[in-house]
Amino acid sequence: MSPALLLALLGITLALPGARALNCYSGVAETIKNVSEQPFRWTTSQVNCGEGLGCQEMVLITQNDPLLYLVLIKGCTQAANQEARVTDHRAGPGLSIVSYTRVCRENLCNDLSTSLPLWTPLRPTVPGSVRCPVCLSREGCLSAPEMTCPAKSSHCYNGVLQLTAGDPPGGSSTSILKVQGCVSQAGCNLLNGTQEVGPISLWETCIPKGALTCYRGIMLQMSPNLSQDPVDWSTTTEQQCNPGEVCQETLLLIDVGPRSILLGSKGCSQVNIQGDFMHSRPPGVLVASYARVCSSDYCNSAASSSVLVNALPRPAPPAPGHLQCPVCLALGSCSQSSNVMCPKGTSHCYKGQIFLRGGGLTAPVDIQGCVAHPSSTLLGRRWSIGVFTVTETREGGAEVDEPLISSGAAPGPSLAWAVGLALALWCGAPSLLTLFPQDP
Repeated sequence: MSPALLLALLGITLALPGARALNCYSGVAETIKNVSEQPFRWTTSQVNCGEGLGCQEMVLITQNDPLLYLVLIKGCTQAANQEARVTDHRAGPGLSIVSYTRVCRENLCNDLSTSLPLWTPLRPTVPGSVRCPVCLSREGCLSAPEMTCPAKSSHCYNGVLQLTAGDPPGGSSTSILKVQGCVSQAGCNLLNGTQEVGPISLWETCIPKGALTCYRGIMLQMSPNLSQDPVDWSTTTEQQCNPGEVCQETLLLIDVGPRSILLGSKGCSQVNIQGDFMHSRPPGVLVASYARVCSSDYCNSAASSSVLVNALPRPAPPAPGHLQCPVCLALGSCSQSSNVMCPKGTSHCYKGQIFLRGGGLTAPVDIQGCVAHPSSTLLGRRWSIGVFTVTETREGGAEVDEPLISSGAAPGPSLAWAVGLALALWCGAPSLLTLFPQDP
């Protein structure tokens, strides 16, 4: 969370000189802890609020033994005063959600420093006959363990909670929580109709039976020798698909000699096109792609580009020829290029661009290099590669002829390889408070 978003989330404004304004405790925390660490206590900083603003505090705890998810917000607000209120949005056994909210207008009145008002010690439960996957995660529920549900919670829940704080244009911050566990009633109503808790808006989405869970990630990497040196490309980020969608993984490799680029995508897709192709082979510019679709959970699981690299042809280094060409590979446009002696077997210089869109990526790639034929098109007049839509433009702005072949139906050299995808970055926001277990 950026500082600007935190300020928007907390409703903090700058006080004018001489304005009467309250001091309020201020802080934000979002964490997943073990239930056994309850109750918690915390310390926060202070902030001076604008004239007319009050102090707010909100604590939301989602408990799913053995873990709990805690969100804590303190700061300034324009909301009307509200007495301290504890609300059980869903009671256990099994999944439970409880919140604490308060708005007040006295100096440092938002002074709750412990989760004791929301804490109920664990009570023994009678085990039932139903077993459910149990998960509470901001990343994913891959291989969630199964647990025996309490007798009064005989249904399995599988859904996603979206929590959003702040309002545009000042900025908003959203957290996604994957939830699996035991509930007392079937259906998609974990929140029992709750849509707002203090400054937070809540949204619930349930995952239909039969909908796939796929790995999700994008990659855009540029370095020398990507056609020779494998790179790790694993990810634990996941995506819940809509009914009828499949899992996909797509990779496009371009190598002009001194530089190479690897672009990839993993996720859900309605596009059901697959195949592996060598679009342009050495000597000269190399372009190869891989696209795979599958219909089981986490099946788009290729983890390393070694399966791509090891399957590429490895001819002996060609002798230098007599042709010199400018060589460049860049995202956007080639502002600089260097002349190189082309390998034997090439006879012309290529200059063009491949524009790629889809699968979470939009990338124009400028290409200059050596090719074997004057009419060479690096993509063989393809307009799609797996989840990517591609357009090739030659020097002078002329688009390559209308596609004669789609990426799932063309003849051409086939590569028996699968590629891996990595780049699943998650950036968490630093907390503005200190959270630790309550002393006994």
